[in-house]
Amino acid sequence: MSDIKREDIHIIGRYSSWSEKGIETMLKDHVYNSKASWQKFLRLLFISLGVGFTAAGIIFFFAYNWAELHKFVKIGLIEGLIILITAVVLFSKHSLQIKNILLTGASILVGVLFAVFGQVYQTGANAYDFFLSWTLFITLWVLISNFAPLWLIFITLVNTTLILYAEQVAHSWSEVFLFTLLFGMNSLFLIGFLAAKKIFSQLNAPKWFLNLLGLASASFGTIGVVIGIFDDAEPSFLVLILLAFLLYALGILYGLRKKSGFYLSIIPFSIIICLSAYFIKLSDSAGMFFFIGLFVIASVTLVIKKLIDFQKKWTS
Repeated sequence: MSDIKREDIHIIGRYSSWSEKGIETMLKDHVYNSKASWQKFLRLLFISLGVGFTAAGIIFFFAYNWAELHKFVKIGLIEGLIILITAVVLFSKHSLQIKNILLTGASILVGVLFAVFGQVYQTGANAYDFFLSWTLFITLWVLISNFAPLWLIFITLVNTTLILYAEQVAHSWSEVFLFTLLFGMNSLFLIGFLAAKKIFSQLNAPKWFLNLLGLASASFGTIGVVIGIFDDAEPSFLVLILLAFLLYALGILYGLRKKSGFYLSIIPFSIIICLSAYFIKLSDSAGMFFFIGLFVIASVTLVIKKLIDFQKKWTS
């Protein structure tokens, strides 16, 4: 009874003698959020906004008063805040969610600390060194807290580090090779979280977080394939195609098995974009662009129709 949805209640009420009062009671008990749920949501929302605005305020404080502060004051203030927040997380009796939110704020301050340190002492390091250090020094917090927003920050830092490393150090890496790495790495994160969530039920991997990972992975794969289509001499393009074929096939199978329209939409749309790029590669004439327009309209319409059919089948 816990899996009943609003549509199910409306369908039953439409084709039965169920009273309006009974329908309203069922909606309140199984569909609508209770007062306690809203209070919990708002409490966590305001705490998250408070931590986020505080971190932003600290950043703007240093930016505005940069010349007026001594270097030891600059570094000491941030280190003191990190120590204070960490102490609250370790020794306070707040709920686990509040502690994780505070730890996320402390992780942002770690990046501020490294930025201030680099500006004060002018280390001359590359930008990727900054993000790499930031990533390494919050890794333990990420693993221990197992908090989705903190994982999102960590994965974003890993992607940023890899992109900057390719731009500043690994000049021999081609764009296709870089996007192949990003595509494979984010896909591994996604597969790892999906597998771990199935094995460990207490793993905190909400749907929005998994969808963001899937969207990032599909985006990197799509960009890499499009670049590779217009770069015939790129040897890593074949690897990307094979990897995309394998992972997209797994994504389609997973979407059908879990009845998830998300994977059944982003993967076909990615394929449509890649095919459109291939058609442009064949010819850039006006006739080809007209054909591509018709192809996009027809293929998108077909994808939407199949999604609607699947949705009707799953809810019937």
